[in-house]
Amino acid sequence: MHSKPEILLVDDNQGDVGLVSDALAASTRSSRVHAVYDGEEAVAFLRRAGKYADAVRPDLVMLDLNLPRKSGHVVLADVKADPSLRQIPVVIFTTSRSGRDIARSYELGANCYVSKPGQLADFFAAVQSVETFWFGCVCLPTEKL
Repeated sequence: MHSKPEILLVDDNQGDVGLVSDALAASTRSSRVHAVYDGEEAVAFLRRAGKYADAVRPDLVMLDLNLPRKSGHVVLADVKADPSLRQIPVVIFTTSRSGRDIARSYELGANCYVSKPGQLADFFAAVQSVETFWFGCVCLPTEKL
């Protein structure tokens, strides 16, 4: 892993992107957040295509489900079907609490599913808990050379 954890945040809500970035900035891990705002951009970033040719390989993807141009479920399916990307953990971070969305996400290979809390303090705690778990407790694979 890099000296600082690299997180790809995929969310079309700029307010939520700001809140996630603020929550991570307030933590002790100094994660770097790279934000994209739709599903097609997410896949391009992960595949280092076009304007993302020099993008870092993220250590974790935080993925909203309700995205323009390509839904979060389609992005998740693309990531988990690609042998060069499937080892990257994908955390679904969305407002949906739908049992159908939760089940579908796990069927497609999501590593975990977190519903965005409505209260600011709870939102920050959820984001920081995700970061602490994935970068403090879990052993992650490194990119194949």
